[in-house]
Amino acid sequence: MDLLLLNFILKNDFGQLTSELPSFYKKLVSEVGGILPQESLKRIQTDFEKGQPIEAADEVQRALQSAENATLNVAVIGQSGSGKSSFINVLQGIGHEQAGSASVGVVPTTTKKTPYPHPKCPNMTFWDLPGTGTPESNPDPYQEVVGDDNYDFFIIISSSRFSANDAFLAQKIQEKGKKFYFVITKVDSDLYNERKSKPRSFKKETVLQQIRDNCLIKLSKIVSEPTVFLVSNFKPKKFDFPKLQETLLQNLPAEKRYIALLLCPNLSESFIEMKRAMIKEKVWLKAVRAAVLYNTNVKKCAELICSVTGLPQSSIFQFYKVYFLHLKFIDTVAEDAKRVLAKVEEMKSDKKK
Repeated sequence: MDLLLLNFILKNDFGQLTSELPSFYKKLVSEVGGILPQESLKRIQTDFEKGQPIEAADEVQRALQSAENATLNVAVIGQSGSGKSSFINVLQGIGHEQAGSASVGVVPTTTKKTPYPHPKCPNMTFWDLPGTGTPESNPDPYQEVVGDDNYDFFIIISSSRFSANDAFLAQKIQEKGKKFYFVITKVDSDLYNERKSKPRSFKKETVLQQIRDNCLIKLSKIVSEPTVFLVSNFKPKKFDFPKLQETLLQNLPAEKRYIALLLCPNLSESFIEMKRAMIKEKVWLKAVRAAVLYNTNVKKCAELICSVTGLPQSSIFQFYKVYFLHLKFIDTVAEDAKRVLAKVEEMKSDKKK
């Protein structure tokens, strides 16, 4: 990757950059995908092939701006008491009593459609839709979302048993042509109850599989390849929460993936690694754009000045110095985040002893 940039700057070799860009980019991106949509990558490659580097640099800039300014609207819907509001707080990485958190309680707390912008980025909003199944509920819960096409996808929240209401919501969202994810919350409570009632025959994995299979059978009548995620809002690092986050990121359009990944809570080291890869990708794309502009504008000026003054060309070295300092800083932050995560887990383990 670095040799590709260096050769491009030193030799102004658009041919090498054109032929090797796709393979380098594929190695560069995180496991959930990169910032550039495939169409942008193809346009950049085509511009280089045509000898139009400025157009390629402009496309890189447009893609980066789209990623930084992207909006994401997620609708969370389900039966009252299923843990919708708690789920939103976990996804945002904030406590239930923090400012800006979704209201939680032992009685219904969401009575109307409520937006919860992410505290670090208002472009990302979770919509807490009123719970169903109470006397105060809308008799047609789907009325809350009919005609509203602003949601990127839905998350249906349920608890323990798949209900007729879950099926109704899944069917209506499917008919609308929108993507939805089915999430069972409170699996920690289910496991506790099973262990309490059947101490001799209890097997954790068997109970989890029974819950999952029950939902998959019902959902398979609505969608061809259903997926069910089992989570605990109070133990987000366990069960399927990390898998859910990863799946959401993989299925997002490339331009929305950057902001969503950066705002995900660090539930594991793998998420820190994905963030590291994504930020490094952004730095590399900016470096490619800077290299193109350097080769087409700055380099000529530098060569002219150096030929007159007899001074060595230091701009290349300065370029690489800044580039590698950025990468070093990203690595330092990522390793610090891992240490903090490990320390938090260690403190939790000590409390249990």
